[in-house]
Amino acid sequence: MDAAGNTGRLLYKIYRALTYGLTPLVHLHLRWRRRRGLEHPTRWPERLGRPSLPRPSGPLLWFHAVSLGEGMAAIPVIKRFVQCRPDLNILMTTTTLSAFEVIKNQLPSSVLYQFSPLDTPTDVDTFLDYWKPNAIMILESELWPNLIMGSSRKGISLALLNARVSMKSFRLWSQPVLLPLISLMLSKFSLIIPLSSMQAIRFQILQAPPFIINFSGDLKYAIECDASNGETGSIEDLKGQLASRRVWMASSIHRGEEKVMLGVHKALIQVYPDLVTIIVPRNPQHGLEIAQELQKGGQNVALRSQHQRIMPGTQIYMVNTLGELRCLYRLSPVAVIGGSFFPGLAGHNISEAAAAGCAVLTGHHVGHFSHMVKEMQRLNPLSIIQVSGTLELEEAIMELLNDTKVLDARRMAAKQAFCALSHGIIANVWNLLNFHVLRVSLQES
Repeated sequence: MDAAGNTGRLLYKIYRALTYGLTPLVHLHLRWRRRRGLEHPTRWPERLGRPSLPRPSGPLLWFHAVSLGEGMAAIPVIKRFVQCRPDLNILMTTTTLSAFEVIKNQLPSSVLYQFSPLDTPTDVDTFLDYWKPNAIMILESELWPNLIMGSSRKGISLALLNARVSMKSFRLWSQPVLLPLISLMLSKFSLIIPLSSMQAIRFQILQAPPFIINFSGDLKYAIECDASNGETGSIEDLKGQLASRRVWMASSIHRGEEKVMLGVHKALIQVYPDLVTIIVPRNPQHGLEIAQELQKGGQNVALRSQHQRIMPGTQIYMVNTLGELRCLYRLSPVAVIGGSFFPGLAGHNISEAAAAGCAVLTGHHVGHFSHMVKEMQRLNPLSIIQVSGTLELEEAIMELLNDTKVLDARRMAAKQAFCALSHGIIANVWNLLNFHVLRVSLQES
């Protein structure tokens, strides 16, 4: 083994020793998070690798995502596995409580769902020894040393789906001190499916073996709107309440961005007195706080969490719930995607609004979603509108609401770009996993 490999193994031994020594503190921190409501009140021991479900006999594939967006991207792939390989057991894990609350209702009934273990040697080994997965499919950027090295040591195949490395992480990981460890970890994967060509280049610079890097398309184009019958009825009821009103939506907004959106609302309501602005904050608690402030100022706000109806005098509909956004886009011809109007933010998934046939607007601070903006704009320049603040956003929405032809052209462009980019993604991922991962991991079981 070369010097870099030896250095990588040495760095991992140091990491493993540190995380082993810090395990009591990590566990104390977990209990502190539980008391603050940041972990599940009864299922938090799953984070220690302790199962709450029996492990069925037979081969088992483990899909892991950290949070809601990545978890939702995994669901269409999981459904393809359930359909094509019903003989396999599927385990899904996520880290965040918000992801759990939504994803538990979206998975096929046969899929086992747990919280992911902390990356300490004890917790990871406890988890792996119990579940004994044949292969692990990790979403996006969850590169935890104990998980990856422990899985490799036990002969478990690894795949990284929708793989990405943020610019901040890339600069850190490509430093001479850390690169040998990252290179060692990436060498343990059988397959890496990068988010974009730029991401593929980053993984190659981080010394991932070139032959394991393959393209399929961005899984976030393939997220489904899978509402239950009750939710579908609720959306249709909202459509009826909004039938005679002009509507626009501001989604996934972060703290501070509400000032931009409410500034635009204030200008638009002067021109369109029948306007309804739908606001969907990233954090439901943030939505409640915005609504309370607006109500103190005398504004008529309807809260979705309280099932309040949109009445003739309602100007703002506050969606302070989780997991409904993709279906809610069907309510509005215009969607502004937040998390993109201030430096330091990194954008959100614009394809969900495009899939619903919205005219899509976003700010310029879109992080790794820049590849999605560029792909859609390359296919049709009318598909995405990027603006720089309150005034530009106000002017852009005003033009859309004033001119039906412009609005229809923007909506059609977004929908067409989405359809072109989403075609065949799940089939591509299935074929790659079947060839690079399943053939090997199931033969070895």
